[in-house]
Order: sequence, then C-alpha cells, then structure tokens
Amino acid sequence: MSFLQAVILGIVQGLTEFLPISSTAHLRIVPVLFGWHFYGGKTNDPGAPFTAVVQLGTVLAVVAYFWREILQISAAWVRGLFDRSVRSSAEYRIAWYVIFATIPIGVLGLIFADQIETGARNLWLIACALIGLGLVLLWADRAGSAKRDEEQLNLGDGLVVGLAQAAALIPGVSRSGATITAGLFRGLTREAAARFSFLLSIPAVVLSGLFEARKIGGPGGPGAGVTGLASVLAFVVGYASIAWLLRYLTRHSMVIFVGYRLAVGLLLVGLLATGVISAR
Repeated sequence: MSFLQAVILGIVQGLTEFLPISSTAHLRIVPVLFGWHFYGGKTNDPGAPFTAVVQLGTVLAVVAYFWREILQISAAWVRGLFDRSVRSSAEYRIAWYVIFATIPIGVLGLIFADQIETGARNLWLIACALIGLGLVLLWADRAGSAKRDEEQLNLGDGLVVGLAQAAALIPGVSRSGATITAGLFRGLTREAAARFSFLLSIPAVVLSGLFEARKIGGPGGPGAGVTGLASVLAFVVGYASIAWLLRYLTRHSMVIFVGYRLAVGLLLVGLLATGVISAR
C-alpha cells in the first residue's frame, strides 16, 4: 500500500465511520473502483486488520469530542459501584447500557472472526447490505416517535441497540447505521440515537482494533507506517464528521443517507452484474 492510498483510505474512513453509510464497505469499494491492488498485487481488499486498526483513529475522535461526557459517565459508574445514591443517575445507567450493549458484538465477533475477514467482504453481500439497511433506516426514520433523549435511555434500549450493533459485523450494514436505526425504532430522537451510537462505538471498535493489531506489519499484512498515517487522518476527519452529523440531525431526517446507500448499492450491483468488477 502506498502512502497516497493510505491518505485516501484514511480520509474515507474518517468521513464514513460515523455517517450511517458503512466505512468498512467504503474501504472495500474505493480500492476496487480505483483498480488498486495490495500485498504484492494479490488482492484489491486492504483487509480486515487494516480496516479495524484505522477505525481506532476514529474512535479517538469520539473520545476527543465527547471527553467531558465520557469522564462524567466513567466517574459515575465507578462511584455507583460503592454509592447507591449515584445509581439513579443517567450517567451511571448509560455506563451499564454501553457495557451490556457491547457484549453481543464482542461474542459474535470472536465466533465468526474467520468469516468476517474472508467471505463477509464479498462485494455482492456488501451491495445487498447497503440497500437492505438503507430501506430499514428509512422505515425507522419515518416510524420512530423521536420523543426520547439520552437521559431517558433504559436497559431495553441498550440491549436492542447492542444486538443491532452486532449486525454491523457484516460489511455494508454500518455500525452507526444499525445502532442509529435501532435507536430510532426505540423512539429516541435522531441526535440522541447518534450520540449513544458514538459512545457505544468506543469499546466495540477498540476491542476489534486491538484484536487485529497483531497482524499489522507482519508477513502479508498491512505496513505499520501506512496504517498509522491512515489512522491519524481518520481521527482528524472523523472529528469533523461527528460535529457535522450532530448539527445536521437536529434539523434534518436520514433521507439523504438512505438515498446514498441505495445509489451506491445499486451501482455495485450493476458493476458486478456486468462483470466490470469482481466480487472478491
């Protein structure tokens, strides 16, 4: 992988991680459209290890953007373990919801690790996931009551959103797309669903990135230098992406993201069906 390719992929990761359009799908699609090949020309897929580690850059953007809220939630959780009076606070409850909601993706990620790194990155599957989740997102955006904010989160919300996050192990589904969709179905406002989605990304992405980091710089794996460069750019662009999306969702629906997902998914279907690009 060249440094120019790493720059482009880092920017793509930062732009797409928090928008409900699937960063993993884009890191898979962009090299195919540009005709790039990696690792001695063997594949046009940068691979699951590169994808997972570069996502650490965007999770650092979440920490940098929400550091006050993260500090309050963490402090409340620690205090609540010893002080019953703290346990009724929204911060204490949200901490537990994040923990519970991370369990499904952690367990399923370990069970299906081999499939996630190989067959699940097939472009036919990605195209179908882009279209399918796009339609479900549209349904949720129209059907959700959008009346509840972050302080009204409950255990049911955490469990449902956590199960939805596990679906994002399939490239093209989108971790933020799945969790925001679940939040909307649960009656959260668009902004509250997005904020909880961002907080929920921290343990999930960190666990995934650390699990795959062992392959960086190894034989047949992505180089440490290009991966680090892409991660830094993903952090910078990801921070700006978070700020933009939260402002956007206060006044707009999810329709623009639905339209984008359908357009990219249908484009992939057309290119695959005509043999212009290969699914693997």
